[in-house]
Amino acid sequence: MAVLTARTFGGKTWTPQFIQDIKIATCLGCGRCFKACGRGVMELKPVNEHGEFIEDEDEEESLRKVMTVANADNCIGCEACIRVCPKNCHVHAPLDLN
Repeated sequence: MAVLTARTFGGKTWTPQFIQDIKIATCLGCGRCFKACGRGVMELKPVNEHGEFIEDEDEEESLRKVMTVANADNCIGCEACIRVCPKNCHVHAPLDLN
C-alpha cells in the first residue's frame, strides 16, 4: 500500500493521518476537538437515549450531543483533534495512493 508522505520543515518524513470516523459511543461531546480543528471538519449533533441522531432538536429531547465528521474533505491530517480528545474517539488513517 502506497501512502501519502510529506516532510516537516526540519526535513523529517511525516505521514498525515486523515479522519475517518468518530466513535460516538465514547464521545463526551466536550468540543475540544472542534476547537482544535481550524478546518471545519467536525460538528456537534444531538442524539437521543438510543444513540440515534435527532434531525430536529425541538421535536424530540436530546440526551446529549456528540461530535461527528461533517466535512472530511477539509481534513489536512494533522491529528490535532485526537491529541486533545480525552476519550480517544477519533479514527484516522493515511491516504492510500493506490
